[in-house]
Amino acid sequence: MRVVVGLVPCAVGGTAITRWGRGEVLYENMVKRAKESVEDGGEIKGLLWYQGESDTSDIHDAEVYQGNMEKLIENVREDLGLPSLPIVMVAIISGDGKYVDKVRDQHSLRINLPNVVCVDAMGLDLKEDHLHLTTEAQVKLGHMLAEVYLKNFAPSWKRFFSCLLC
Repeated sequence: MRVVVGLVPCAVGGTAITRWGRGEVLYENMVKRAKESVEDGGEIKGLLWYQGESDTSDIHDAEVYQGNMEKLIENVREDLGLPSLPIVMVAIISGDGKYVDKVRDQHSLRINLPNVVCVDAMGLDLKEDHLHLTTEAQVKLGHMLAEVYLKNFAPSWKRFFSCLLC
C-alpha cells in the first residue's frame, strides 16, 4: 500500500496568535491553502501548531493565549468542516520576552479539547540566538510530532512508518 503524506506549510515567523484569528490575513490564507490542498481528492488529517514565542513579551498576551488558541482551534475546525480535526501543538521553550513559562503552561496544561495533544520541546537545543531550534533539534521535533500523531490519531499506521521514525 502506498501512502502519500503532504504538508501545507503556512508558517510566518515572528507572529503573535492574534494575527492567526479568523478574518486575519494569515488565518484566511491558512484555511484557503488547506482547502486547496485537498481539491484533487486528498484529506486533511491533522494540524501541527508551533507558535507562541511572540506572545511572551507582554503579560496580557501571555494570559489570553489559551483563549486565543482555543478559539483558533474552534474556528479552523468549523471553517474546514472537520469538527474532530486532530491537532498536535508544540509547547514552546523560548520566546521574545519573559513570559515563556506562562505561554508554555497554556499550551501544555490548560488546553483540554478533544483531539488536541501537546509535544513538549523542552530539552531540545537552541541556536546561539536562544530563540530558534538547531537543525538537529528541528529533526528531533519532527520525529516527536510524528510519533505523537501516530500514537494518538493513527495507531494502525504506526507500524508502516516505524522505520521513518528511527
